Amino acid sequence: MNGGLVAELVLKERRIQPRIGTRKLQVILREDFKRAGVKIGRDRLFEELRQRDLLVKRQRSEYPRTTNSAHSLPIFRNLIKERTVTKANEVWVSDITYLRSDEGFLYLALLTDSHSRKIVGYHCADTLEAVGCVKALQMALSSLPKGAKPIHHSDRGCQYCCHDYVKQLNENGLPISMTETNHSAENAQAERVNGILKGEYALGLPFQTKEQARRAVDQAVLIYNTRRPHSSLGLQIPEAVHSLSA
Repeated sequence: MNGGLVAELVLKERRIQPRIGTRKLQVILREDFKRAGVKIGRDRLFEELRQRDLLVKRQRSEYPRTTNSAHSLPIFRNLIKERTVTKANEVWVSDITYLRSDEGFLYLALLTDSHSRKIVGYHCADTLEAVGCVKALQMALSSLPKGAKPIHHSDRGCQYCCHDYVKQLNENGLPISMTETNHSAENAQAERVNGILKGEYALGLPFQTKEQARRAVDQAVLIYNTRRPHSSLGLQIPEAVHSLSA
């Protein structure tokens, strides 16, 4: 087996997805390996990458504070606790994370489909005001099939409880669900997507300009949705699962 060729194919994919893991690489590169006449199992691929120092190294987790739940706005009960989601556009989960740039912080609002793991809406805003979340919601709603009414789940942050955001949800008939006690655990799926984008697609690194950060977000979301195998989907791609089950 040509270990150099294996490394070359891995590095080619890593130019697109710098922190993609070995198990997912095996899925993505399956056809490339086949065309090159390379037969390699997961354990051997791990070993080849380990020998060449190509395994993904752990990064220190960060937990920035983007949620302000100390407010007097209306809150809602958790509608998805112990719920089994079986199709796309049944439940959307939402969260906010921050990006650094030399021009200041950006705040990335994300809406993810709970079943397919596809990011259905997102927006990078200059402030933590609700406008960024509203724009992400409007993006998600713009591609929602007629008649679909996904449950909208979030933490109790003021952005999601504010009148403008709740009005958008009510006008479109989306049931509102929020975390109740353990906010991180009850919104873990949304927070996991934040972590993937920042950890695997370099959105956790500082950018020179806000425009550079916004372009990186666009690219990261596109690759995540259309190219990244997801363990929870049996290593299928979010876009493919979403299209089949919507």
